[in-house]
Amino acid sequence: MKKTLELTRRGVVKGLTAAALLAASCSFAVPAFAQTSLRLAVPDPAESSVGRAATRFAELVNEKTKGEVTFQVFPDGVLFGKDQNAAINQLGSGALDGLILASSVYASFEPKMNAISLPYLFANYDQLKAYLAGAPGQELLQSIERMNIKGLGFFLRTFRDVTARDRVITKAEDFKGLTLRTPNNPLFVKLFQALGANPTPMAFSEVYSALQLKAIDGQENPVEVPYNNRFYEVQGQLNLTQHVADSFLLALSSAAWNKIPEQYHDAVQDAAKEMIVEHDANEIKQEEEIIGKLKEKGMQVNSFADGELAKVQEIARGIYGDFKDQIGADFMQTSIDFVKSN
Repeated sequence: MKKTLELTRRGVVKGLTAAALLAASCSFAVPAFAQTSLRLAVPDPAESSVGRAATRFAELVNEKTKGEVTFQVFPDGVLFGKDQNAAINQLGSGALDGLILASSVYASFEPKMNAISLPYLFANYDQLKAYLAGAPGQELLQSIERMNIKGLGFFLRTFRDVTARDRVITKAEDFKGLTLRTPNNPLFVKLFQALGANPTPMAFSEVYSALQLKAIDGQENPVEVPYNNRFYEVQGQLNLTQHVADSFLLALSSAAWNKIPEQYHDAVQDAAKEMIVEHDANEIKQEEEIIGKLKEKGMQVNSFADGELAKVQEIARGIYGDFKDQIGADFMQTSIDFVKSN
């Protein structure tokens, strides 16, 4: 009996040793059990541009950390009840791990972000990309650290346009009297007041029903928003006003960033950079495709008549002075100078 027991013990020891050697030889392929699993919230559907960006970021993080850090993407604002202002508060508190949200929403918490959305600041997408990736963008990322938010980078959105139930906008005066949903952001309100419209701040989750009930005449967003949210069902006119630039900010709560082992910080940051380069290259190409799809859904597409864009730009740039104190006179001038040199 004693001999049998001894043989059994030897067998167990040999088995454990063999298992340890096998695990060691496969460690390059098998992730450790101490995996960091985080959740990433986005406001739009999974198939939207921002939804695809989030999914690509998650894929790249998984690849670059060999599965040690993972992100699960939650679309449609389900993690924050579609309340985008609440989402930023939740991110800062650590209740959300990660979030992709428009910089124009962040502007309600960090007024410097309004610099991105100064009307007609950028003449083209190359200027916008250079700004977001350059020194001004880095300064904006640093500005939200006080909110316990770690910004990983900005990626562009296409310029914002106005949709309306039946209002055609081809001249500066066509804005007059238009009841238009805007974000809860003073810059947007001031812009459309200056143009003679009636801006109406409203939570995005309420926009479709407000359009359907004719409580408002229209809304303004990059073209993918009316397409992904089926606004073409209640809007007949797409007016290519291109009035404001915007961007998406990919950010983590400081608490989530600190959960990620320091050895993987560079990999996560590199995943963000790679996703942004890919996204920006595709986003501009897709803008024309989406405009075509909105036409197919029955929307009429309108552009400014000759000479009218210059009139609108002059009116819009007249509000810059109202935001010098909020944005900071130095940063506003830095932004204007940066764009002029690019």
